Amino acid sequence: VQLQASGGGLVQAGGSLRLSCAASGLTFSTYSMGWFRQAPGRERDFVASIRWNGGRTYYADSVKGRFTISRDNAKNTVYLQMSSLKPEDTAVYYCAASRAVVSGREMRPDYWGRGTQVTVSS
Repeated sequence: VQLQASGGGLVQAGGSLRLSCAASGLTFSTYSMGWFRQAPGRERDFVASIRWNGGRTYYADSVKGRFTISRDNAKNTVYLQMSSLKPEDTAVYYCAASRAVVSGREMRPDYWGRGTQVTVSS
């Protein structure tokens, strides 16, 4: 299984970025997908998740209203649209996949992708 995240970069506060995560080696349409992030010196935190059919989404309080998770099962890809970015959003962002149906903000990934760095300057 491979989860390849892309789209990170350097952006000014208030700007936007869209992360993508292309999955292979799994039946993508049967997996819940999610995004986590890890800032220097901190634990990896949940950001957002989406059920297999996109019917339900969940967000951390810190990003609700600013970030949107979506998926395209035909392309085996999950996205994270990030808007109104803040310096505290600076972190390495990781894509994750879970066989379980996500319900709420608890997600226990079976697979992790390599991260993509997002840096927000003030």
